[in-house]
Amino acid sequence: MSLIRIIVSAIYVVAQVFLARPSLVEGRQARNLLVGQTSGHHHGTQDASLSDSYNNNSELPRFAEEIQNVTVSVGRDALLACVVDNLRHYKVAWVRVDTQTILSIHQNVITQNPRITLSYNDHRSWYLHIKEVQEVDRGWYMCQVNTDPMKSRQGYVQVVVPPSIITKETSTDMVVREASNVTLTCKATGYPEPYVMWRREDGKNINYNGESVNVVDGEVLHIVKISRLHMGAYLCIASNGVPPSVSKRVSLRVQFPPMLSIPNQLEGAYIGQDVTLECHTEAYPNSINYWTTERGDMIVSGNSVSGDKYEAVATDSGYNKYMMLKIRNVGPKDFGSYKCVAQNSLGGTDGVIKLDEIPAPSTTSTTQPPYYATSAHKNGRNSNKKSRQRPIDYEVEEWRNPDYDRDYGPASMRPPGDLPDIQSPGVSHRARLVLHLSSSLLSLLLPAIRR
Repeated sequence: MSLIRIIVSAIYVVAQVFLARPSLVEGRQARNLLVGQTSGHHHGTQDASLSDSYNNNSELPRFAEEIQNVTVSVGRDALLACVVDNLRHYKVAWVRVDTQTILSIHQNVITQNPRITLSYNDHRSWYLHIKEVQEVDRGWYMCQVNTDPMKSRQGYVQVVVPPSIITKETSTDMVVREASNVTLTCKATGYPEPYVMWRREDGKNINYNGESVNVVDGEVLHIVKISRLHMGAYLCIASNGVPPSVSKRVSLRVQFPPMLSIPNQLEGAYIGQDVTLECHTEAYPNSINYWTTERGDMIVSGNSVSGDKYEAVATDSGYNKYMMLKIRNVGPKDFGSYKCVAQNSLGGTDGVIKLDEIPAPSTTSTTQPPYYATSAHKNGRNSNKKSRQRPIDYEVEEWRNPDYDRDYGPASMRPPGDLPDIQSPGVSHRARLVLHLSSSLLSLLLPAIRR
């Protein structure tokens, strides 16, 4: 590399001899052209040794504007513009600052990079073209004018790269047992460095470290004691502000043995009725579901079978399955127990539903006439008001002790032969019944006693 730089320097010196002004260029100026001023990540620089008189000399070249920084996506073309006023017989050169490589001198391209070309306009605007930019092209570029001392400006070429997911370092579809720990990993590359996150494809929240979150930041998604609720497709999404963002889909399956639930374990039907039995199961891998009779005879196998007597349907929704058995025109032999069964490679389970006979609904109905009773306000107040009539309600009626009367107290304290009036508003309905029965019984016994 040093030998090449020496050769290029020699070529430049020879070019100066033939193209520059009559006087030879000093060695210090040639070195400035090759090395340039590498002092900064800024738009442009100018030699600090320039004197005021030199700056004010209108006969010397001067830069009309700063070299604008350029941001370009990899694979696109980049353009740097250097505009110099009053160039006259001076020459313009383009130099790659970080590698100290001369790219062009005046109207000649020096570099062997076929993607770099030069264009100019009116001996004032000098354009450096970089075709199909690659990441190696990222860096500072200097436009020099071979004055003494040398003048220069710098511009930065930023090469951005849209994100891409590294397949060999990213998790693929997984099948795990319930209650185990699972780690999903996603690696992405790009410039700037991509931001990576995980979320569910169906948009549902993720139960993550005891919290329900919609997005998990970072390359790693670690789930402790995974459950069937975590089952589904997950998206690893990488973005860095350079379109387009990319994602990868990872399917996560959780294995567990069948489980079932029965909404109604006891069903009733009358002769001639159609009845439906229901059963809900959960299992992964998907289970084989069927119904059996009380004697163990299989009624149906498969998803859907229709017949004159039975109709069985099984509907899948993820790891959930709904089982339905419809029995048409129930007869005496149809009463008994029915069993729903679910089995997969990890185990099996079943549940029993009992079908009992109930009386058929009557086509006629009889209604008893309402029984009305006179009720007085509690404690006998407002007893002279018009009594309201209502059906008797023994559950609501206040309980009365037959051995106690509110007017006389306990029966032992009541004067003999002095019974309260049955129609008295202070007597409850139950007390009236007791008094009525007592009076009837007394009227039957008195003749016998008198004999």
